[in-house]
Amino acid sequence: MKTRLLLILTIALSLNSTHAQENQKSAFSFPTIEGPYMGQQPPGLVAEPFAPGIISKAGWEIEGVFAPGMDEFYFTTRSGKGKPITVIGFRRQNNAWKKYIEFKRTGEISFSPDGSRMYMAKGYKDRIGDGWSKRKSLGPLFDRKDWGIMRLSASAQGTYVFDDYKNDDVIRISRLIDGKRQAPEEMGPVVNTGEWTAHPFIAPDESYLIWDSEREGGYGESDLYISFKQSDGAWGTAINMGDKVNSDKWEAFVSVTSDGKYILFNRAIDDDYDNVDIYWVDAKIIEDLRSKQ
Repeated sequence: MKTRLLLILTIALSLNSTHAQENQKSAFSFPTIEGPYMGQQPPGLVAEPFAPGIISKAGWEIEGVFAPGMDEFYFTTRSGKGKPITVIGFRRQNNAWKKYIEFKRTGEISFSPDGSRMYMAKGYKDRIGDGWSKRKSLGPLFDRKDWGIMRLSASAQGTYVFDDYKNDDVIRISRLIDGKRQAPEEMGPVVNTGEWTAHPFIAPDESYLIWDSEREGGYGESDLYISFKQSDGAWGTAINMGDKVNSDKWEAFVSVTSDGKYILFNRAIDDDYDNVDIYWVDAKIIEDLRSKQ
């Protein structure tokens, strides 16, 4: 439990950084990689490490996400325990992946479904040509000192879902109605049950929501759960995503590739969270679970 608390505090402290520096001098180097999906052989229905020896190594590599279009990949790392937490971005050009950007993390990264906006906790950057704008605030509805947002995810309809580690680890939702942003509300007990509830991912069409939580009947620490939207608009029963995805370790921070084919997530390898890797698995699991709801 203490190690979990240390992990949350590490993430929280990283979100409070206000001096992001792009293209800073790097302690990281990577080989040139060719082919789709960062040159990796796609996984099957059992989760496996993503880019072992290149991205997933004996250290702290988390929050892997492909930008829509599948030609950019971002992940978060650090060069050693106690070192600054850094986001590294790769871009594919002429079928070759090369690191093109590095900056201090100011929030866990997600993207609008059209790829034009990068969300970073309480802020965002807009795509400008081949780069990104300066980080901007999401506004007073979200930029509250009493809220601890780690990850915000957006649907194509403009709905936001986000976590709040400062208030009993709840997940909140904010809809966009007739162009007006609605005040965030706590989601119901389908989502906000258990402990360490965090890191939501909403499908672009809002047909499902995935998050992580430690719940009774799980496999150990935090597991990944999914809920499917019902015909009446309500969220269906939370379903544990099963032992092909979850383990007795900490699983968290899901993203689904924009082509809908693969799921990426974090898994702790050791009990001290000094070694956390990015895993991935075939997204067919989502449809298999949908058929069982």
